[in-house]
Amino acid sequence: MTELTLDVSRTINASAETLFNAWLDPKMLARFMLPGPNMTVPSVTNDPVKGGRFDIIMKAGDQEIPHAGTYMEIDPHSRLVFSWESPLSTDGSIVTLTFKEVNGATEVHLHHVKFQSEESRDNHESGWAAILAKLDAAVS
Repeated sequence: MTELTLDVSRTINASAETLFNAWLDPKMLARFMLPGPNMTVPSVTNDPVKGGRFDIIMKAGDQEIPHAGTYMEIDPHSRLVFSWESPLSTDGSIVTLTFKEVNGATEVHLHHVKFQSEESRDNHESGWAAILAKLDAAVS
């Protein structure tokens, strides 16, 4: 079922530049890459250039969940594309973020492709929605 995709959007009262840069800043990523309640991000490293890698360790209780990827496109303040590698992802899983300023705010649209199952897609959909909500809170 690798053709499964998801789309999540949120309008955030911040500039596209602020939101785009948050996705490339390890300290900011640690504040909002929290897809579930009571999670933490004890470690983030990244090399935010095309072909560069990122590593994010999410922690739920005692369980550490590694996430990583490669930046495929970095179009400042408008588009970010990266591979998504985690214990729950499949080869070729790609996340595309677009940032569009509208009436003094920015619409952040996240498109994620390739999942192991409908359940995995649905879990990622709620996780990405939570992450965008935390991004909103982090920049407010």
